[in-house]
Amino acid sequence: MALPLTGRTAIVTGGTRGIGRAISLHLASLGANLVLNYAANSTQADLLAAEINSSSSGTRAVTIRADVSDPEAVKSLFDLAEEAFGAAAHIVVHNAGVLDPKYPTIASTALEDFDAIFSTNARGTFLVLREAANRLARGGGGRIVALSSSLVGALSPGYGAYTASKAAAETMVRILAKELKGTGITDNCVAPGPIATEMFFSGKSEETVKKIAEMNPMGRLGETKDVAPVVGFLCRDEGEWVNGQVIRVNGGYV
Repeated sequence: MALPLTGRTAIVTGGTRGIGRAISLHLASLGANLVLNYAANSTQADLLAAEINSSSSGTRAVTIRADVSDPEAVKSLFDLAEEAFGAAAHIVVHNAGVLDPKYPTIASTALEDFDAIFSTNARGTFLVLREAANRLARGGGGRIVALSSSLVGALSPGYGAYTASKAAAETMVRILAKELKGTGITDNCVAPGPIATEMFFSGKSEETVKKIAEMNPMGRLGETKDVAPVVGFLCRDEGEWVNGQVIRVNGGYV
């Protein structure tokens, strides 16, 4: 029996580490071909592609380094998907994002740090969504999933620029879902709470991490495996009726 995403190509930005890595592996387990985007660590990307390809007789994963804030680089992601797998991509999971590990108040946020966050998180989302809207396969099975953050609901101090950039992403996703009427493409956000990744731990003391974990009704931090299956469901045919939504995956954190 064919796997649910057999014959479909998925582009995953920021797809080789943290939540993105878990999503890439999960989509591969559902049968998808993968275009794995990364920002800097080619070794990490190549190892993940090799892991996915080892389970198949042919190539099911390719890697590409690209800055999602660069329109030409974003275009190249979609070009590679078509060149590598012979057809337009069906799925885009936009996971690439940055966070300021200094956790400044808005009053103390440096302009260059604000610009860097918005360049990747807001501009990058716009560029990926725009390209996906123009390039994804039509007629059914087209899926866009952008990763946001439950901080948009929590409004925690120290995350002003980051949270604002993710709120911008959520707004664009919800509007685009309506603009894609008639294409068969759905567009949703998945908004994780605190997840045990390198990005989450960066700049936090053990005491802070413990306090955040204890705040959750489930009594722990989330794990990447808590997020990936939610994204996977949205990418399957069964997820078609979920469209234009922001789904918080946070154990009750918000």
